Amino acid sequence: MSRETPAGPDAGLANRPRPTGEATSGTDATGAAGLAGTLDTGLAGTGAAGLADMPDALGEGFAGTLAVCVPGLLALNEDVELPLASTGKLLLLAALAQDIASGAVDPAEPVTLLEEDRAGGSGLLTGSGETPGLSAATWTVAGLALLTAAVSDNTATNALLRRLGLDRVDAAARGLGMARTRIHDRIREPRLPVHPPAFATGTARELASLTTALAYGREPWHRLLLGWMAHNTDRGLVPALLPHDPEDRLPPRAVPYPGVWVANKTGTDTGTRGDAGVIVGARRAGYAVLAHGPAGSEHALVQAVRRAGLAIGSLVQPGPGPAAGAG
Repeated sequence: MSRETPAGPDAGLANRPRPTGEATSGTDATGAAGLAGTLDTGLAGTGAAGLADMPDALGEGFAGTLAVCVPGLLALNEDVELPLASTGKLLLLAALAQDIASGAVDPAEPVTLLEEDRAGGSGLLTGSGETPGLSAATWTVAGLALLTAAVSDNTATNALLRRLGLDRVDAAARGLGMARTRIHDRIREPRLPVHPPAFATGTARELASLTTALAYGREPWHRLLLGWMAHNTDRGLVPALLPHDPEDRLPPRAVPYPGVWVANKTGTDTGTRGDAGVIVGARRAGYAVLAHGPAGSEHALVQAVRRAGLAIGSLVQPGPGPAAGAG
């Protein structure tokens, strides 16, 4: 598969590429062994030849758009702007971590939830049907941040966006060198034609630049944000087939690290799957993987992101394929 040339705007998203190819009949049924087999050519080594083959192997048989970036190691459609879903919440959490570290925001500051903050979808603060959500009406800033990072709580996200303001989040993104990765609006369920077409959009390259800074950074806000991300309960995308402990929340002090350590933020929406994070094995790396396709293709999107996860795992944990230890 060749790298795609960005196409014109579609539903408010600039630079979306054309589909990378036709789906194959076996894509949805592919398990860990099948995914590893598909990548045999690209993952045969981490030398120049192996790295050069990886993008083609990742895109094989995938009908949507797959964007992958591990700076300096792996790139596919890394500059294509795609919807981020909740992966975009990293920008909010980064701005908040900076403000807490600088003293501009007190992590113990109470925030009372407003009706306008309430949003369905992911999270624990808003229940559905006969299952009530968490009942407290007031939370600390730090508590809302943890809910946003750990369970992608949409209500907590909206409350924090209201507290910081979209202008502050946008300024933080610009300060991190992001020109095309932005949060456009609060979480809305449903999202109507009068609203911005997506909560957040961006590129794999810009998200990976942030996660790489977290992987190697020593700033207090880096450590704070990485700690929140380590509590993420969704490990079903990039790290799903990698041998890692989802309850290991302490960043490794040194490498090589036995197995794989991951701290990440995922995003899911109709036709969208995303995962950006830090992965540590024999080396440290930041990564971002975004997949986008038509409604109904979500299972294929998950498989594509997991395939990228195997490739990323092979880069930080050279030797036998990472899937071999995943069982």
